[in-house]
Amino acid sequence: MFTVLLSSLMALAPTPAAPAPAWRTPFENDKAGNTTATYAECIAYYQKLAAAYPAQMHLAEAGPTDSGQPLHEVVLSADGDTNPASIRRKNRRVLFIQNGIHPGEPEGIDASMMLTRDLLQQPKLRKLLEHVTIVLVPVYNIDGMLNRNSTSRVNQNGPEAYGFRGNARHLDLNRDYIKQDSRNACSFAQLFQKWQPDVFVETHTSNGADYQYTITLIATQHSKLAPALGQYLQAEMLPALYKGMDQKKWPMTPYVDFEGETPESGLRAFLESPRYSTGYAALFNTIGFMPETHMLKAFAPRVHSTYDFLLTMLETVDRQAPALAAARAAAVAAQATQAEFPLAWTIDESQHETVQFRGYEGKHKPSAVSGQPRLYYDRAAPYTRPVPYYNTAKSTATARRPTAYIIPQAWADVAERLRRAGATLEPLTHDVSVPVEVYYFTDFKTTPKSYEGHYLHSQVQLRTATETLTYLAGDWVVYLNATAPSRYVVETLEPQATDSFFAWGFFDSVLQQKEHFSDYVFEDLAADLLAQDASLRERLEKLKAANPAFATNGPAQLEWVYQNSAYHEPGHNRYPVARWLGTGRVGE
Repeated sequence: MFTVLLSSLMALAPTPAAPAPAWRTPFENDKAGNTTATYAECIAYYQKLAAAYPAQMHLAEAGPTDSGQPLHEVVLSADGDTNPASIRRKNRRVLFIQNGIHPGEPEGIDASMMLTRDLLQQPKLRKLLEHVTIVLVPVYNIDGMLNRNSTSRVNQNGPEAYGFRGNARHLDLNRDYIKQDSRNACSFAQLFQKWQPDVFVETHTSNGADYQYTITLIATQHSKLAPALGQYLQAEMLPALYKGMDQKKWPMTPYVDFEGETPESGLRAFLESPRYSTGYAALFNTIGFMPETHMLKAFAPRVHSTYDFLLTMLETVDRQAPALAAARAAAVAAQATQAEFPLAWTIDESQHETVQFRGYEGKHKPSAVSGQPRLYYDRAAPYTRPVPYYNTAKSTATARRPTAYIIPQAWADVAERLRRAGATLEPLTHDVSVPVEVYYFTDFKTTPKSYEGHYLHSQVQLRTATETLTYLAGDWVVYLNATAPSRYVVETLEPQATDSFFAWGFFDSVLQQKEHFSDYVFEDLAADLLAQDASLRERLEKLKAANPAFATNGPAQLEWVYQNSAYHEPGHNRYPVARWLGTGRVGE
C-alpha cells in the first residue's frame, strides 16, 4: 500500500515545463526516458545555449583533461557578469555544480542541461540568478564519458548506454581531489580557487541497499566544518533542502551508509576525507553536497529528482544568501586565528539523531547460484520506522598551528599542488640556518595493494625534534597568515592527516636509507664508539638487559650502534617539510 502511494506521489512530481522541440535534450527526446546525452551532444547543447543567450551565459575552456579534451566552464549570471572578483563585490553567492565525475552515473549531466536551459528561458526561474551565480562543469570525467558502454554499471537500472567510472588513466576522479594525479583534477583545482564557491554540488548515483527513496544526500560532515558554518548547515540549510524536496514530491534521506547487513542498524554519516569532493570543499569553508540517486530506480525519475534537487539548492542559496554569507565569513575569521587543527576523524558512537527511514524488509532465501542463504530486499514489505543516524564526528589527531612551513625546493610536485590551492609560497632570497621543528617517522602502515596508483600510508607515528637546519635561496616558506588557506595547508603537510601528501606517498624517498655499513668494517668502529661514549654503552647494556632476544642478536646490536651514531644519515626517515615556530619572517 505504502509503496503504491509513494510511487504515485513520485509520478506526480513536477517536471520542467515542456521546452520547444528545438531545445529538447536527448533525454527528453526519448519517450522511454532511458537515454543520456553523449559527450558531443552535451557540449554542442551548451554551445547552442551560449550562442542564443550571450547576455546571461558564458561558456569557456577551463584547462586540459587526460582525455585530450578541455574541461568546460559554464557561468550563468543575470547581468552577464563572469568576473569572480566583481561578483564577490556585488555580494552574490556562488553555487558550483559539477557533473559526470562518474559518467556511468549521468543523471546530473542531463538534469543540468535541462536546468540551464530553463534558467535562461523561463523568466520566473531566471530571477534566481540575480543574487546567485552558477558555475557549472557539464562533464568532469570527459575521458570516462567517451568510454561509452552498457555493462559496467551491472547493478544499475538504465540508461541504455553510459560512460565508464575510471578516466583515461583508470583513475577514480572522486579519489583525486588532493593528490591531483590527473589533468582533470589540476584544472578543477584552479577553477575552484578562481570562484571560491559558497556551495559545491557534485551529482552521483548510489550503490548498496534497496529502499523506497529515489534520491539520498551526502552533505559535508557538519562537525568537520568551522562551528558557525556547521551550525548553519544543520539548523538552516539542510532542513530547507529536505523540506523543498518534500514539497516537490521527492522525499529524501541521508545517504544510506551503514554497518551490518541492513539499514535498520543505523545510518552513518559518510566521513569524507579530502580525497573526495565534499571533503576537499570543506578545506576552503565551502559546503559540499553529493546527491545520490538510487541505482535501482528507473533513469527518468532519477534525472527529474536530480533536476529538482539542483533547483531546490539554487532556491535555498538564493533565499538564505545573507545567512550563508555570514556563516562563511565567521568560518574564515575563525580559521585565521585557529590554533589547533584536527587531522583525522571517526564517528562519535555516543551521539545520534533519529530519522524516519522508508525501507524494505531485508530477508534471506537460498541462492540460485550457490544454494547458500542470500540477502534480498522484499519490495512487497515496505516499512517506515525510526533508525539511529550517527551524524557527529570527533577528531582522533590534531596539530598545532605553526607560523610557517618550510619546503625545500626539491619537492616541486608538492609546491605545485599548494599553489593550485591558493597558497602563497615565498622563496627564500638567501641561504639561512634556522631552528625548526622536524618530524622523524617511527612507524606507519602501508596498504599491501595499490590504491588509485599509490600505496597509502596510515597510522603514522612520529618523533618530534627541534634542530637548526640550513635552507637555500629558492626554498619555499608557506606562512599561515590570515589570507592563507590554512586548513588545506595543514591537512596536506601534517603527515598524520588522513589525506596528507605523505599519506599518498609524495615523500617516500626519505624512507629509504641511502648509505649503510659493512659489518666486518664497522665492528671495530662501533667498539671504539662504545669505548669513547659511556652513555652510549650504558644505553646499549640497558636494552640488552631488557630484551633477551636483542642481547643474543649481534647484527641487531651493531645496527643499533650505527643508528645512534653520527654515521647514520640525518635525512633518513626525517620528514622534509619543517615547521617554523618563530615570529616575523624566516631568516630576518
